[in-house]
Amino acid sequence: MKLNITWKIFIGMSLGIIVGYILNRKFEGDADALSSASTYLNLLSKIFLRMIKMIIGPLIFSILTVGIAKLGDFKLVGRIGAKTLGYFYFATILSLLTGLVAVNILRPGKMMQIPLPAAGADTGIEAKKMTMENFITHLFPQSFFEALATNEILQIVVFSVFFGIATAAIGDHGKIIIKGLDAVSEVMFKIVSYVMGFAPYGVFGAVAAVIAQKGLGILGGYFYLIICFFATLAFFILVVLPAICVFVKVPYWKLLSYVKDALFLSFSTASSEASMPLQIEQLKKFGVSERIVSFVLPLGYSFNLDGSMMYMTFAVGFIAQAYGIELTIAQQVTMMLTLLVTSKGIAGVPRASLVVIAGTMSMFNLPAEGLILLFAVDWLLDMGRSATSVAGNAVATAVVAKWEGELNMAK
Repeated sequence: MKLNITWKIFIGMSLGIIVGYILNRKFEGDADALSSASTYLNLLSKIFLRMIKMIIGPLIFSILTVGIAKLGDFKLVGRIGAKTLGYFYFATILSLLTGLVAVNILRPGKMMQIPLPAAGADTGIEAKKMTMENFITHLFPQSFFEALATNEILQIVVFSVFFGIATAAIGDHGKIIIKGLDAVSEVMFKIVSYVMGFAPYGVFGAVAAVIAQKGLGILGGYFYLIICFFATLAFFILVVLPAICVFVKVPYWKLLSYVKDALFLSFSTASSEASMPLQIEQLKKFGVSERIVSFVLPLGYSFNLDGSMMYMTFAVGFIAQAYGIELTIAQQVTMMLTLLVTSKGIAGVPRASLVVIAGTMSMFNLPAEGLILLFAVDWLLDMGRSATSVAGNAVATAVVAKWEGELNMAK
């Protein structure tokens, strides 16, 4: 019996947990040995993620340019873009609100007895406040090749839109470029199939490295926080997203069956980006037109990270509760509105969620060292929020396709 990618990834993750646990027990107390073992295991994950990043830039550029060029209408691009961003902001408000309501109802910071970090302890995270000027200038690349080299997805999308419109505008000469880029996109999808063959090994390395380093014992003290956050994510995936799809008349459970491999891959690697090429293919099979997939999905990876949005409000509320600080309703609404603006376009920032959380905490004078409370289990919570973001972007793409009459499930 030939195993599909989901089973292979599941087996890789299961073996990773077993091997990581064995190494953690064997080298218990020997920090150097554990660090060395984790480093070698993590090589598999790093190789896989680097291969994924290697193909994302050329893939997005080729399929988006061809899609825009075939549209050939700047007004049409603007209309689709406006609908896409409108949906993203709506989904962001829902995810921020879900995280905020959940942390107030479940109160994990009050229910858990966790030793607080020493006052003034260094978090290693620099609080970053995103200004509107920085955000707008960040949209436009100084160099397309620099954007490709650094995998700045948003900048690649902006350049591709301009390039696609210009290609359509030059008529017959542009058709040569479109044909060439069509071939490039086919080559990139072929490379995707090769890279995905390495996915189970990458998953094994990522999971084994984390378990070997941190151990499973650390989950005990944070059990209630983990349960609360994953329950919040589950509510969003199983209630909020289906409700949106019912309203727009998109078959949510069928959509989920198509993107389940992408969800599982993102969960096991704690990287939503890792599943983007796979998700593009699956959404096209679901019936979304190529030009909608190639336009909406890359934007979603910068503007529509639902899992990370929930985490931001949930985490700030958790830290405030742990320190016995009650945030007023007005403060919580202010926090949500601030995050609505400051969280956009930070996908390229390392440990982006923690950076934005640190900046938000400084606004409300919460102890900066409180961020350390999250470090022990951030890797596990990141797995859940990455998978949730993938589900959210699948729904976003299907919804925009439905609005544009470009969802053909009969295919």
